[in-house]
Amino acid sequence: MRLPKAFRQITVPHMNPLTEPEIRAAFINRTKGEAGRLHVPRDLADRPWADLDYLGWRDPQAPDRAYLVAELDGRAIGVALRSSASAPGQARRSMCSMCLTTHTGGVSLLVAPRAGKAGRQGNSVGAYLCSDLACSLYVRGLKDAGPGARLPESLTLEEKIERTVTHLAGFVAKVSG
Repeated sequence: MRLPKAFRQITVPHMNPLTEPEIRAAFINRTKGEAGRLHVPRDLADRPWADLDYLGWRDPQAPDRAYLVAELDGRAIGVALRSSASAPGQARRSMCSMCLTTHTGGVSLLVAPRAGKAGRQGNSVGAYLCSDLACSLYVRGLKDAGPGARLPESLTLEEKIERTVTHLAGFVAKVSG
């Protein structure tokens, strides 16, 4: 996949701490008014920024809404996502397309309206992602998704992180499209 020029340089070993105003200003598929009303995590100071490739969270008042903010090419870019409710009894093993962690019932199809005119016309982009948006922590072994969640690989941790950030940049590029 060829990424737009703005996302070709991936130099993010970790996220820099972001403030609430920076997060709200980062959204590419929300209006300023919508971004001003979304629920930003209150524990920003307690987040493990040095271990994050992106900040991801679910809206506590609307669990079908999720958000991610990444630093790509030196700027924060936010994407609003929606998930459909999973049907009872459908907890099967699935793999996150971002970090390649497998979960039993812990991967969701998250859909983002595209930015700009395409999004206003109803176009969207979807990806299967860790439901808790903790890809960075799974890749680094700081969060456990259970037995068999991380397949054996010969890649170094840095290469796994780079792969995750590349997948993230590709997804954001499709949304910004």
